[in-house]
Amino acid sequence: MKPEMLRRAALVACLALTGATGCPPPNTPEATRPAKAQKWLTRAQEEFAAAQIDASHDSVQHALDIVPDDPDVRLLGARIALARLEYDEVVRLLEGVEGSEARSLRGRAYWYKGEIEHTARELDRLLDDPDVDDPWAKAISKLAHRGEGRKPFDITTTDGRLESVQMAKVAGAPLFVVPLEIDGDQALALVSTGTSEVMLDSATRGEPSWVSLRFGQRLEVRDVPALTQDLTQYSMKLGVPIKALLGSHLLRELNATLDWHGRQFVARSFVPPPPPVASRVDVHYLRGGGMVLGSSLSRSLGGGEGGDAPSVPSSLLVDTSMGYSVALDSGGWEKIGIEPSKLPMVPDVQDGELRSGAIPLLQLGTFKLPQIPGVYGTPIETFEKQLRINVDGVMGAGLLSEFRLTFSDGGRVLWVEQRPKLGEEALPPTPPGGAPGGPGGVPGGPQEGIGPRPGSAQDSLLPGSLLQGGPEGGLTPPAPPPGEGQP
Repeated sequence: MKPEMLRRAALVACLALTGATGCPPPNTPEATRPAKAQKWLTRAQEEFAAAQIDASHDSVQHALDIVPDDPDVRLLGARIALARLEYDEVVRLLEGVEGSEARSLRGRAYWYKGEIEHTARELDRLLDDPDVDDPWAKAISKLAHRGEGRKPFDITTTDGRLESVQMAKVAGAPLFVVPLEIDGDQALALVSTGTSEVMLDSATRGEPSWVSLRFGQRLEVRDVPALTQDLTQYSMKLGVPIKALLGSHLLRELNATLDWHGRQFVARSFVPPPPPVASRVDVHYLRGGGMVLGSSLSRSLGGGEGGDAPSVPSSLLVDTSMGYSVALDSGGWEKIGIEPSKLPMVPDVQDGELRSGAIPLLQLGTFKLPQIPGVYGTPIETFEKQLRINVDGVMGAGLLSEFRLTFSDGGRVLWVEQRPKLGEEALPPTPPGGAPGGPGGVPGGPQEGIGPRPGSAQDSLLPGSLLQGGPEGGLTPPAPPPGEGQP
C-alpha cells in the first residue's frame, strides 16, 4: 500500500475510534508520525522539560533514527544539542528547517561558535518576525553587525599560558569578586553563571560593545562581547563598586578556575588537564547560556545505600551571584518530603517571604553532602518559565565556594575539588558506600553542613537574569595551581 493510502487509512481509523476532535489534522507530522517515533519524541520532550539533557539526547536520537526528516523531532534535537554545546549538530539538524524557533537556535549556535557574520544574518531574519520578543537576540545582533573581522575572545598571554589573580574580599556572602581591567580601567567584576554574557554597568556603557579584559599582568582577552545592565544592586549588596558580571560564556572560553577559600581566579589560554583529585560533573547550558547540572537529593543521610530513603534525580540551575547554598522551589522541597510552607521564616527579609531549612543529603558529582542549608521563596518559577524548563532549584555560591571549581572541555565539564581545611590534607571524592573524614564526606560530619546559614549576617543576592543572558589585600597574584607551572 502506498504511503498516501496508509495515511488516509490511519485517519479513517482514528475518526472511527475517537471522532473528529480526537484526531490530529491530516498531513501533519502528528498524523503521519509512526507510533514508536511519537513515543520516543514524547519521552525526549518530558526529559528535556525536566532538564535531563543527556537522557533526552538519547531518546531524541531514537526518534531521529525512525523519522530523520521530521521537523519537530529535529527542532527538539537542536535544542538538546545547543544545551550540550554541540554547535555543528544544531546547524546540521536545522538545515532546511524554517521558523522563528529554528532561527533562534541557529543564531545562538553560530554566536557561541564564534561565527559573527552567520550570527548577524540569522538574527536579522529572526528579529524580522513581529511576533518575536528576544532581548538577547536584539543586543547580540547589534554586536554581530559591529563585529566584522573580529575574533571573539582572542586570548593573548605573556610569560606563560595562564594568569592567576587574587580575588577581592567583600562583606557578606562568599561571592567570587575578581579584579581586572576593562579597556585599561581597573574594576571589580562579579562572577555570575546566571548570565551567559559579560554584562557591563549601564552607568558606564550605554549600549552593547566589544571590550578588552586584562587579568593580572600576563593575560588579556580582546574582542570580548559585552551587554549592559544596571549593576547598582550588586554594588549596594557588596559594598564595593561592581562594574561587570562575568558570565558563563567567558568562563568557558577561559577554562577558568574559581577558588574562593584560596582567593584564586585562574584564566587560561588552554584546556587544563584533569586535577589529580577531583570529581567530574557534566554541565549543560539551556539555550546555550543557562548553566544547569544534574545532582540528586535524598530525605535521609542514607541516600538509598543502606538508608531508609532513596536518592531522587535532581536538576539545578547554577548561579554564582546567589549567596545562598541552594534555593529549592516547592517541587524540590517536596521531593525530599518537606512541605515548604511549613519551613520557618527567615527574619528581616525586605522583599517578599523567605523560608529556610536543611536538605538532608545532596550529591554533587561523587561528593555526598549532608545537611545543606536551603531556602524557599526565591523567584525560581520566573526563570523556569523564561527557559521553558522545570528544575528543582538553584545552586549558589554558598555551596560552590566550598570547592575548587575548574571549567574544562569548552565548559562541558566542571572539575570539582574539595578544599582542605587549614592544616588538613585534601579529601578525595566520596567513594560509593562510604566517606572519608566523617559521614557524607564533609569534615565534621552531618551537623556541620556547608555554606552560609540562611538568615545569618551572610546576606544573599537573588539570581540575576538567566537569559542574558581597590580590593583588600592588594593585587599580588598567588602561585599558579599545582601541576600548571608556567611553561
